[in-house]
Amino acid sequence: MDVSYDWLTELVDVPVGPEELADKVSRTGIEVPSVTRRDEGKKKIVIGHIESMKMHPNSDHMHVCMVDTGEDELRQIVCGAPNVAAGQTVIVALPGARIANNEKIKRGKLRGEISDGMICALQEIGFSDSVSPKKYADGIYVFNEAIKPGTDAMAVLGMHDAILDFDITPNRADALGMRGVAWEVGATYGNKPHFDDQPVVETGKPVGDFLQVSVDDPDDAPSYNLRVVTGVHVQESPLWLQRRLWNAGIRPLNNIVDITNYIMLYFGQPMHAFDYDKVGDGTVHVRRAAAGEGLTTLDGTERTLTADDIVISNGTVPIALAGVMGGLNSEITDSTTSIVFESAVFNRTSIRKTAQRYDLRSQASSRFEKGIDESNIITALDTAARMAAELGGGTVASGIATATSVSGAPTVIDITTDQINHVLGTDLDAVTIRGIFDRLGFGVTGDGDQMTVSVPARRWDIFIVPDLIEEVARIYGYDNLPATLPTATMTVGTLTPVQRRLRRNRTLLQGAGMDQAITYSLRGEDQANEFALENNATTKLAWPMTVDHQELRANMLTGLLDAVRYNAARKENDIALYEQGRVFIRANGQHRPDEHNYVAGVLSGNFANKEWNQKAQPVDFYTTKGIVAMLLDDYNLDTPVEYTTDELPSSMHPGQSAYIMLADQRVGLLGRLHPQYEADNNLPETFVFELNLEPLLAAGRADKIVAPAPKFPSMTRDVALLVDITTTSAAVEDVIRAHAGQYLRDVHLFDVYAGPKLPPATRSLAYTLTFRRDDDTLTEDTVEKAMAAVVDALETEVNAKIR
Repeated sequence: MDVSYDWLTELVDVPVGPEELADKVSRTGIEVPSVTRRDEGKKKIVIGHIESMKMHPNSDHMHVCMVDTGEDELRQIVCGAPNVAAGQTVIVALPGARIANNEKIKRGKLRGEISDGMICALQEIGFSDSVSPKKYADGIYVFNEAIKPGTDAMAVLGMHDAILDFDITPNRADALGMRGVAWEVGATYGNKPHFDDQPVVETGKPVGDFLQVSVDDPDDAPSYNLRVVTGVHVQESPLWLQRRLWNAGIRPLNNIVDITNYIMLYFGQPMHAFDYDKVGDGTVHVRRAAAGEGLTTLDGTERTLTADDIVISNGTVPIALAGVMGGLNSEITDSTTSIVFESAVFNRTSIRKTAQRYDLRSQASSRFEKGIDESNIITALDTAARMAAELGGGTVASGIATATSVSGAPTVIDITTDQINHVLGTDLDAVTIRGIFDRLGFGVTGDGDQMTVSVPARRWDIFIVPDLIEEVARIYGYDNLPATLPTATMTVGTLTPVQRRLRRNRTLLQGAGMDQAITYSLRGEDQANEFALENNATTKLAWPMTVDHQELRANMLTGLLDAVRYNAARKENDIALYEQGRVFIRANGQHRPDEHNYVAGVLSGNFANKEWNQKAQPVDFYTTKGIVAMLLDDYNLDTPVEYTTDELPSSMHPGQSAYIMLADQRVGLLGRLHPQYEADNNLPETFVFELNLEPLLAAGRADKIVAPAPKFPSMTRDVALLVDITTTSAAVEDVIRAHAGQYLRDVHLFDVYAGPKLPPATRSLAYTLTFRRDDDTLTEDTVEKAMAAVVDALETEVNAKIR
């Protein structure tokens, strides 16, 4: 919130300058990251009065003005603004002045006529378009009251005021109003605020003659109150009110709308004003919208409402989206003569969802979401009505039309000095603590160390003992709290076995040449379950921020493939990324998903680049499988993993992919993406792997046995087989190991051939079998018998033909 230092000093005595105040407030709980002034770098900008004006002889749109700037002689200034006229009080930059963007004003000629200065728009002296009144958006700013020529224009416009940027956290929404800020600053320096609340004078007919108000559900609007002011003249606001608004970042519109914004800034109470003549038959009804019901809001956008939206209706159609934005059909215009002011509390959850649904977050909806001071709802409404009578010449109807109300009673909390000192490590006495509560504006009763604290409704963030202790710490000063060490049994922190394993995975994969990536755990619709290794009932967010992030992921690969697509689109083709994180698996009927640790990787392009002594090495299936095998070997599983091609997803290449199985449980996937999937998703040739770490972490570990180097020589035999093309090498190796006997030490596939010289749908596989005894020299006869058994088994079990 932008806080005006000048306005603040009118509400509470501030003994320091704005910069020191910002530092002090930041150290007591509300961060103030910056202090700004609009006058920085500007000079020689004064008030001028246009005494006379004539058309420029050499231009069809410029005027030659004679301007009184408080000097002995009038200044001749050429101005091209369409709204310039004689008799106006305006902003004048004198020769030598510095205005916005450090532009220097010089005396010169415009089309042959001397121009001794510049008549300025607000934007030209540093105001943004967002706060400059629309009436003067395309021309110079004209003051609506008489000001002595030669007066410092920056002082008149409030440009010397320091604006403190209060970075309000959700729990401190009491500081979203100047009164709340005054209490906070006053407590910091031990000064009580001094508010000048004047009573409203009611001289009109009873409000019941104008309005009948009702609320369908008190939970939607716990407090709903209206006042009527008749005979109002809608016009430009006085300068002091405009200054309050634009220094808070709000554009002045007219005296009635400006009053509602002023009340919001002053009390923190959002308000709305309706044109009474557009309300209808005087019925105001707060209800839920009908599904599909329409409302054109003040921004000119036609909204199709849902049954979750709270609306204000005139008994027939909606005239406002409650707590968010008014309707165009009840807008205050220059022809408005009777006003209905609304001061209410709405259901904060509903307001937040409605503002998010229509992308209509405003200062009003933000305050309703966080909470408002329920004790000042009526005071704010009375102040608005009084100001409308003063600034618009209106008559306030007698009474308030109230449908629902809240008590605004304080929260009562019992606390002792021992509780406070025990938590803070201090030795504060009861007098000091009572003084702190008094500075905060809290009522305190009780004797001695026992205290009963009454927390006013403006501090709705305080309702338990720890909240009060925090207030004491803030105001006493965090810098003043003693430094003490906790008295507890000290435990040396260590990593759990799972944490060590996860770190080891990262070390191995990075050592294999892969880079770590971190992707979103939220995916778009129907993306979460792609490449899933486990059965999962999709978990969707109730209120997703975007359509691309609405489901909790059940795999790691889709996020990594986004990274591949992003890099490939920018000609980065050599990609080796991995990610280790959690996926979210939920069984049907389960409320919350379980979190499982996964690791996945993607590879594309070259795994090793071309060098002077080697060719480029493109990524292939065996590169990917080698990385996975290296990682799995480090787990030292007592049951080896197996590979199967059964039931592969359509997104994977059927001839270059496999599932990884551990004791009949699917724990991983590796291989190449299907070429059609790559084309549909703008991906290059990409190889992937994914492992469910949960069963791997829980699996048994084999003992590592150290054996001496063999003393006896080994013997090798080669065998070449002709097998059906569907027969896997793993199946052949299983047969060989099952029948080769106890002295077989290794089976190595060294050749694969398929071509026109072989029968159709067959291929040749050639293996080297290594035999060795560790206690004696192996004999030829033993090896030949083992080979004969292997050959017979191959011919029988896999229908192989020995070549």
